[in-house]
Amino acid sequence: MGDTQRQINQLRERVETLMKERVTPAVADAAGRADRAVSAAREQAEAVSGQVQERPLLAILVAVGIGYLLGRLLSP
Repeated sequence: MGDTQRQINQLRERVETLMKERVTPAVADAAGRADRAVSAAREQAEAVSGQVQERPLLAILVAVGIGYLLGRLLSP
């Protein structure tokens, strides 16, 4: 029984070390990237919104053109 418990303790220590050295930094890095992506997307959305407000007719024409092209490409 003592040998089994020792092996379990060693395995637990290995898992804890891996969590500290690899998993936690990887999760933190992914979270940082996600935050930056969200910030960039918000900035782009604000920029597009500003352009639409400044030139609504152009925005409508672009939307109609894109819709037409998508309809032509996706219809059988």
